[in-house]
Amino acid sequence: MIKAVIIEDESLIARELQNKIQTVAPDVQIVDVLPSLKTARKWFMQQAEPDLLFMDVQLSDGVSFELFEDFKLSCPVIFTTAYDEYAIRAFKVNGIDYLLKPVDETDLKQAIDKCRSIQEKSKQSPDNLAALIAQYAGLAPRTAYKEKFIVQQRNNWVPVNTQDIACFVRDNLNYLYTFQGEKYILDFNTLEDIEALLDPRIFYRANRQTIIHIDAIEKVKPHENQKLTITLRAPLKMEADISREKAPAFKKWFDR
Repeated sequence: MIKAVIIEDESLIARELQNKIQTVAPDVQIVDVLPSLKTARKWFMQQAEPDLLFMDVQLSDGVSFELFEDFKLSCPVIFTTAYDEYAIRAFKVNGIDYLLKPVDETDLKQAIDKCRSIQEKSKQSPDNLAALIAQYAGLAPRTAYKEKFIVQQRNNWVPVNTQDIACFVRDNLNYLYTFQGEKYILDFNTLEDIEALLDPRIFYRANRQTIIHIDAIEKVKPHENQKLTITLRAPLKMEADISREKAPAFKKWFDR
């Protein structure tokens, strides 16, 4: 029997997901349905973690990734969401699958089967759960983050140390800006590809266009609509907006 918890703030969607789980995997027992970050935090303070988590990303009171900052969770997670922009981040926090709503039953069954395989393997090798989760997510366990990016300067390839990069910006092409204000084109298809190579404690994905180094931030301005505007240090003086939904997660990341 697999004991599972659903974290979903829309009751109808939570009930529909629960019904689909019972249909495709009768051996999965839903022990609780948690409608918010607040209730999830309280639950994990009082309960042992389940065998499996079904987790929406954007909840009414924040982004579910915040739970991984508050608790050291080791169980596999199946993310269910209407947004595809968080997929890379999901696989950094025990994600074994990322299902877009409305959840397809075939995809759901395959995701739960991954969890079963991880359970069986972990019985044989209980000290290697993180590597197993990475394996079944189709990822290699990360041992280090990218130390430098190679850029083209005139007719030469030039290394730029990651620690010297203030931000990455998507504007038709992908660019990096150094703390000194230098700008270079990067040969990457998407910001998601870049984000996957960066240490999430140092770099934050502010929005679809911008990834920011924590030391590049000069100030953060809150707005009445709960959105935030980040201003980067000179010589850049660039601004980046953070949505109301992502603001709580950013504040926790920044204030540590």
